[in-house]
Amino acid sequence: MEILAFGVQADEKPLIERAFPAPHEVRCLDVFLNEDTAPIAAGHEVISTSVNADLGAPVLEALAAGGTRMIAQRSTGFNNIDLDVAERLGMTVARVSYYSPHSVAEFAWTLAMAVNRRVVRASTRTRDFDFRLDGLMGRDLHGRTVGVLGTGKIGEAFTRIAHGFGMRLLGWDIAENPACMELGMTYVPKDRLLADSDLVSLHLPLMPETRHLIDAAALKSMKDDAILVNSSRGGLIDSAALVAELREGRFTGVGLDVYEAEAGLFFLDKSLEAISDDTLARLVTFPNVLVTSHQAYYTEDAVGQIVEATVRNVLDYSAGRRSENVLVPRS
Repeated sequence: MEILAFGVQADEKPLIERAFPAPHEVRCLDVFLNEDTAPIAAGHEVISTSVNADLGAPVLEALAAGGTRMIAQRSTGFNNIDLDVAERLGMTVARVSYYSPHSVAEFAWTLAMAVNRRVVRASTRTRDFDFRLDGLMGRDLHGRTVGVLGTGKIGEAFTRIAHGFGMRLLGWDIAENPACMELGMTYVPKDRLLADSDLVSLHLPLMPETRHLIDAAALKSMKDDAILVNSSRGGLIDSAALVAELREGRFTGVGLDVYEAEAGLFFLDKSLEAISDDTLARLVTFPNVLVTSHQAYYTEDAVGQIVEATVRNVLDYSAGRRSENVLVPRS
């Protein structure tokens, strides 16, 4: 069987190509799956997709018409997949339910520290041999308050690092994590967490209930000098509302590894094109905002685990097995 993998990054390609055992083969494409590229999958029973693939009804119907019966998504998130349509079409869908939580947690802290200590501005200056310290003053995080929205595996890893900094720990989630509580975390209502925290970090899935969880009202309730970090899903933050607050001179720093309209932009080279997304174009102009391109998961360890899980998902499908990774079982 030849598996067709969409949206494969250059660093991922050798890992994926080596991973599948004979007689399975894999063909890697750097293009992302959408309505325009779906016909490429014709004749392939199994395809693999990335988090920014379009797996809405039109694409799924085109895939099914071409003979695709199994989708192995190389991510934990699956908000880009219309699971109801996939089930109606008799398509099996699997994801990667777990990979290194440290990859994302550590990168969230990278963003937090970079905006707090003005690292990007400092690096730009020194490249021009400007060694002034004006405008580079940050703050000690020791003794300050961190608010963690979402205390699952990644949120817990983030909290452990915060504990190492000696910070006061506040958490918000539908269920309390005993490991976080052992570190001294106090669970509080979201409004109190936002109002009391010097640093707020998001570690939640994107669902209808969490879309724009950080809206205009939530942003206004935060401290003027707070730091906001999102390494989870872009749709958790109302980006237009965030721009409005930044225009008012609020927030010490904002670190965003995700953006709610990133599909069609992130993972691609758009440097020679005019960007039509005015909100994103405005975000990257603020001196206290750092935007990266959904790279928090992108470590050798995490990507290796993602590839291994994807291979297992395909082999399970071939053998008629079902695992915890299956979102829509084989019919």
